[in-house]
Amino acid sequence: MDEQKRLLLAVVLSVVVLVGYQMFFAKPPVPNNIPQEVQNQKTDAVQVQKKNLNVSDYKADTNVVPIAVTPQKKNYRTISISTPLYNIAISEHGAAVKSFELKKYKETNKEDSPLKQLVPEQLSSGTLFFDLEGQSIPGLKDAVYTAKTPSDNTSFSKGEKTLEFTFGTSQGIVVKKIFTFKADSYMIDCDIVFQNGSSIPLNDSLMISATGFYDEAVKKRSRFAFVGPIAFINDKFKSIKPKKIKDQNTFPGKIDWIGYTEQYFLTAVVPKKTDPDNPVDAMLKLSYANDRITTSYIRKMNQLNPGKQSSYPFSFYMGPKSHKVLAQYDNNLKNAINFGFFNIIAKPLLIIMDTIYKVIPNYGVAIILLTIFIKLLFWPLGTKSYKSMNEMKKVQPLMTELREKYKDDKQRMNKEVMGLYKTYKVNPASGCLPMLVQMPIFFALYRMLYQAIELRHAPFFGWISDLSAPDRLFSFNFAIPMMQEPYGIPMLTLLMGASFLLQQKMTPTTGDPMQAKMMMLMPIFMTVIFINFPAGLVLYMFVNNIISMGQQYYIQKKVA
Repeated sequence: MDEQKRLLLAVVLSVVVLVGYQMFFAKPPVPNNIPQEVQNQKTDAVQVQKKNLNVSDYKADTNVVPIAVTPQKKNYRTISISTPLYNIAISEHGAAVKSFELKKYKETNKEDSPLKQLVPEQLSSGTLFFDLEGQSIPGLKDAVYTAKTPSDNTSFSKGEKTLEFTFGTSQGIVVKKIFTFKADSYMIDCDIVFQNGSSIPLNDSLMISATGFYDEAVKKRSRFAFVGPIAFINDKFKSIKPKKIKDQNTFPGKIDWIGYTEQYFLTAVVPKKTDPDNPVDAMLKLSYANDRITTSYIRKMNQLNPGKQSSYPFSFYMGPKSHKVLAQYDNNLKNAINFGFFNIIAKPLLIIMDTIYKVIPNYGVAIILLTIFIKLLFWPLGTKSYKSMNEMKKVQPLMTELREKYKDDKQRMNKEVMGLYKTYKVNPASGCLPMLVQMPIFFALYRMLYQAIELRHAPFFGWISDLSAPDRLFSFNFAIPMMQEPYGIPMLTLLMGASFLLQQKMTPTTGDPMQAKMMMLMPIFMTVIFINFPAGLVLYMFVNNIISMGQQYYIQKKVA
């Protein structure tokens, strides 16, 4: 098989893998009958377990009589807290987060766009609510708490602010959910406190849940960047495709955090480690119904005897999937940024791009410089490839003669062509091998540039106002075949296609007219494929082609 056949096969296989990867991988008043002993006691330290508790083996004590819930008040408040980073609204109904707006991010890149909302309106019950798995306190999830604050709206720009929600049963059980907000952090501390003023012990498992909305529209978008439940279990990142939840919905082990991820944003539950040498055995449990996915962290509680109190500390994260932001937390949350199979390559590329941006605050320029860095890294391989192509060019006349001479005897023609390669010491595979070696870099960049929040709504210049979206010059109010919204002229993509065409013309061709025509169609095919890709990825390919043409031209002149 001659060099051009191998090159054609490599390009076609690369495109097939790229398209297949996109389709299949590119993958939510306190009772006064409490005993004086409980009312006067100070907040105890978290009870450390004497041994590991296996949640998956836990069964609710059937001898424990469920505690009756006091009648719920019909009117309840929603408390709003504003920090420099976000606006959060927590309802007394369930003490759940009903709204969370990010002040530094918008829904779109338009000037009049509303702030990015992390709790979709479809999640009417909110997210980050908690319950007891064994229902020892029936209706706890829907309980109406009392917020210990006179104001419904609070704003602060420095330091911390604490907000306490309290709920009590008629039997003397008091449950508190105490939030601590920090002006400079997306991380929210939350202490869940139980005070047992009843006459029977409380023995159950604590369950804290994050909910996400997942309908057909979200499902369609998740083909390119994963949307759904994720967790860090037993020191490994794990993502669970929604369609697989019905097959397996429980994952026991040592859990650092659980959460629900969008393409660029994350909601996570992070249990605080009270005894690093004796980690709590816990469990991730999932449910998927009515377009809602609930990701729950479950851990066994210590038995709480009458007159005692226990506290369970957590942290909640609602914010961007930014490596710069997540890396500052000492809880492995930075592992929520995961690029799948190419993670080992994509993460260093993301760090390099962020480093360049610190010096030159334009992500378009950062991508260009990153492309130059990669080309320099693979410069020797490229040189070898272009030298091989040049050698092939020298034997093209002889190959044409052999094809004409033995056009009726394919077996003899192939034998003579292989002999020609041997005589002139030409290796046809050496031309396409360097390109195949660089394919993992391309796929890693594809995943990184498609998922990096740094590129979301990041402008480059001129008409390219969002490097995470397809480039469009002008805006049309009619649909264009094979083009996703918005509709317009994909100018950068067309320039990239032109660079593919010029590069193809510089590449030696075989004497087979059919193969030559097929190779000339490849730039058109690649332009169609890239028409809906993020502008950042198209920019990378365009710059890569320009540098490649310059290197090829230099080598050809040097060895001529």
